Amino acid sequence: MDKKFDVYLYGITVLSTIHRLKGPYPGADSYQEIHKTFVVPGGETGNAAILLARLGLQVRPEGTLLGRETKETILGFYRRWGVDLSGAGFDPGFEGWKDLVLVDGKHRTVFGWFGRRFSKEGGRKWSLPKSSVIRRAVVVSIDPYLAEDSEKAARLCHAAGKPFVTLDCPPESDCHRYCAVNILSREFLNRSFPKMNPRKMMAKYLSRSNGLTLFTFGSKPLWYARPGGILRRFAPFKVKVSGTLGAGDSFRAGMVYGLWRGWNDEQCVRFSAGLAACVCRRFPVAQYPPTLQEVFRLTGKIE
Repeated sequence: MDKKFDVYLYGITVLSTIHRLKGPYPGADSYQEIHKTFVVPGGETGNAAILLARLGLQVRPEGTLLGRETKETILGFYRRWGVDLSGAGFDPGFEGWKDLVLVDGKHRTVFGWFGRRFSKEGGRKWSLPKSSVIRRAVVVSIDPYLAEDSEKAARLCHAAGKPFVTLDCPPESDCHRYCAVNILSREFLNRSFPKMNPRKMMAKYLSRSNGLTLFTFGSKPLWYARPGGILRRFAPFKVKVSGTLGAGDSFRAGMVYGLWRGWNDEQCVRFSAGLAACVCRRFPVAQYPPTLQEVFRLTGKIE
């Protein structure tokens, strides 16, 4: 019989080339010096896998395929942090999922080829979610970006009775309908509902799921609520920021960890905010993921 493990992550792992700028992000037709360059795993699933492994969990990420230009670097980092990549697919005829990121400490701008990757023209460049693997996991994390296959992963979790955390998906999606936690970022909310009042948006989400719904607003207090419950707020921890890249991925990883620990909503939110703050203090995530002890030093011991 196959052994159980802690977390199954289904979604996006990329190889990121990150240029850290020496000064503020430049305007058009101007110049800025590149201070440092990092080539590291990234993406919502890629970052979460490293963070959760660093926190001591057995994690298995799947989804986007490894390619000839990304495989060895990503495998090297994952071996370093003890991530199980045995289920990852590999296509030697494909260069791999990549992006280019410019950061200046307070801002990050991502450039990529994702529209082409998601088009039918090039064929599917990700694996299908596996019911047999989902049933072995304690908790699941689902990125909503892999078209119908992300929705399928949500339905498989529901059928298997496995709690999952997702993010930035519409209220009518299966990812939201069946989730244990859905985290909606300010960027997604502004893009998807530019004219809707945030309270009305929250009410709409709460009417479509029995799970916990969170709205995050960067450095401003986040909102979280359950159907029939009160709207609660939590102010992010104040730290000296080295970079914000990966903060959202870190917050979601914290919610996954909290579900695995069996914590209540308040405990999960506090830990997740602490993990995101610790990530913001050091850069990049893949090289400097915080330990559990570091997070507890910021949040206080959570019991």
